Amino acid sequence: MTPSQTPPSPDHILRAPKVLLHDHLDGGLRPATVVELAAEQGYDRLPTGDPEALGAWFREAADSGSLERYLETFTHTVGVMQTEEALARVAAECVRDLAADGVVYAEVRYAPEQHVERGLALEQVVEAVNAGFREGERLAAAEGNRIRVGALLTAMRHAARALEIAELANRYRDLGVVGFDIAGAEAGFPPTRHLDAFEFLKRENNHFTIHAGEAFGLPSIWQALQWCGADRLGHGVRIIDDIKVADDGSVTLGRLAAYVRDKRIPLELCPTSNLQTGAATSYAEHPIGLLRRLSFRATVNTDNRLMSGTSLSREFTHLVETFRYTLDDLQWFTVNAMKSAFIPFDERLAMINEVIKPGYAALRSEWLFGQRGSVRS
Repeated sequence: MTPSQTPPSPDHILRAPKVLLHDHLDGGLRPATVVELAAEQGYDRLPTGDPEALGAWFREAADSGSLERYLETFTHTVGVMQTEEALARVAAECVRDLAADGVVYAEVRYAPEQHVERGLALEQVVEAVNAGFREGERLAAAEGNRIRVGALLTAMRHAARALEIAELANRYRDLGVVGFDIAGAEAGFPPTRHLDAFEFLKRENNHFTIHAGEAFGLPSIWQALQWCGADRLGHGVRIIDDIKVADDGSVTLGRLAAYVRDKRIPLELCPTSNLQTGAATSYAEHPIGLLRRLSFRATVNTDNRLMSGTSLSREFTHLVETFRYTLDDLQWFTVNAMKSAFIPFDERLAMINEVIKPGYAALRSEWLFGQRGSVRS
């Protein structure tokens, strides 16, 4: 068997260069950090003060099959992210954790409007997170793990500040913010409620993704694309509802699914999170298998590492175990993600040609020579 036929080992998955497009800052805190920040800030609503037990509580509370219940877990993480120092610390730790997991490029999203309870201005929130990201990059590089991180500013779809946050994202677009997003419960809060924000961003030639097709179905995806003009779909897993597989295995795409594939619209798929929220019933039944086979622009993501008890390496490991994916498949997902990032084309191309492809080539050469070498850039 060749590297193109052999599923990679957990060690190879960890060391493979990876790209992450859908990761929430407030969904990826270290449990010990939550406990320490709560003590510093006098936040007394945590269900437990033991970091290990708290981590387990987050995973169990999120593993409910309900998106609404899943979102409730963020009360505690957001509750301790209300100072500049806390935001910078969480951002720096996020970068270091991703880098240690082999992520070489990431876009991490958060909602500035959720971090102003103690009087911070929106600009202070953005600058504190940006400073944390830069410090995290510096510390990760010192640890031998190079990574680049861009911020996505999120507006909450049930609120009325989308245009304000879009304008904020535009002001900081050359200062560490690479795009915009809306998030929150989909049912009852269609993306068309925020058309003014999306029209503004399109006039400014700026980038945005939209949470769509996670808990809700095809209408959410259709509105995100055809009314709002999203560059990417946050999740988009329900596009499977527009794909019919016959008993003989033949596949027919509906017009929306065909449009998504033809236009190469990136899908920010988050397998473990989708299982928790009920968007899929198992890894084997997750639409990513069919979407990969049909060559949609599928990417693999973590969503919320704390709530899902996951990492990008764990997500890939689940897919390797389920679908027998190889290094070629992992590289395909990773190149898809890098192509879909919100940084300039020449920088995306350089990451693909100078970091990602050489990294996977080094892993394949290990198989040939039976040696373990460094594949990190």
